[in-house]
Amino acid sequence: MNAVKIVFLTIMLLAVAVLLMGVKILFVKGGTFKIGHAHDIAGVRKNKNN
Repeated sequence: MNAVKIVFLTIMLLAVAVLLMGVKILFVKGGTFKIGHAHDIAGVRKNKNN
């Protein structure tokens, strides 16, 4: 029975994490994830060109 509780808790925590990651996209008009590629970030480009 203890293993079932751990699996259930793990699934619930993952569901909450996914929901919290999507809050901006789901509830904000025009909401998007920030760019994650290093070559698209201005500070990284600036350091690379030096």
